[in-house]
Amino acid sequence: MTPVLIDGKKVAADVRARLVKEIEELKAAGHTPGLAVVLVGEDPASQVYVGSKVKACAELGIYSQKWALPAETTQEELVELIHQLNADDRIHGILVQSPPPPHIDEEAVILNIDPRKDVDGFHPANVAKLVLEDETGFVPCTPLGCMELLAAYGIPTAGKHAVVIGRSMIVGKPMANLLVSKKANATVTIAHSRTADLPGLCRTADILVAAVGRPEMVKADYVKPGAVVVDVGINRIEDATRPRGYRIVGDVDFEAVKDSCSAITPVPGGVGPMTIAMLMANTVKACRQQMKH
Repeated sequence: MTPVLIDGKKVAADVRARLVKEIEELKAAGHTPGLAVVLVGEDPASQVYVGSKVKACAELGIYSQKWALPAETTQEELVELIHQLNADDRIHGILVQSPPPPHIDEEAVILNIDPRKDVDGFHPANVAKLVLEDETGFVPCTPLGCMELLAAYGIPTAGKHAVVIGRSMIVGKPMANLLVSKKANATVTIAHSRTADLPGLCRTADILVAAVGRPEMVKADYVKPGAVVVDVGINRIEDATRPRGYRIVGDVDFEAVKDSCSAITPVPGGVGPMTIAMLMANTVKACRQQMKH
């Protein structure tokens, strides 16, 4: 079986093209979407992610502010900045790059973001709206991107059994909520590290979503022939044959699995490009909703 390779770069480009038109319409009405990205500390990976987000804003015509705060920034100073951004009419979306330094209480920081500007979708008010299927809320960008990929490739979810490996608030749980919603109508099982006979359970899935953060954990015996495999993982593993000394792999052993499935997201180039595209989409949505109010 030759699987369909789900091209996240192409779908992300399509999303961005759609957003350009929406942004032009908003600007014509006197509103420029604005995103503030806050980075505390000097984590190299976080710096790369923040740079990518600011670059995406520039390419689409979204106003952006980047706040690079020193690692010793206190909880109080960070919360004070968030309150300033909550009150700034130029800013429609606020994102605090995760993870912050250990002395910062990330949950408390999220609680201080105005839910109307929480474009990460992590505030309890937005988590509740996701569960209640209230589309005015914001959904975390990675699972939202996964749903966009399935839709773009015409992969049906209604009546299908979806297994989500992972139960994080960032991917696993929101992914399950999106799939079980009345819009998608899948039957969903959430699996995790303590699930009994994990490979056996995964083999019952028509759609298998791997979001566990373990390099190449999902092997051929996890996948039912003809299943759709969505690999959310981005892991760096050592590889002396590569110029940088490492390579990027997903949570799925791509080579072992690809001949069994009907469609699969590669890593890199699958789910990854969708995350920033959906962050931009959430920012535009936030602008539109705040404009109405």
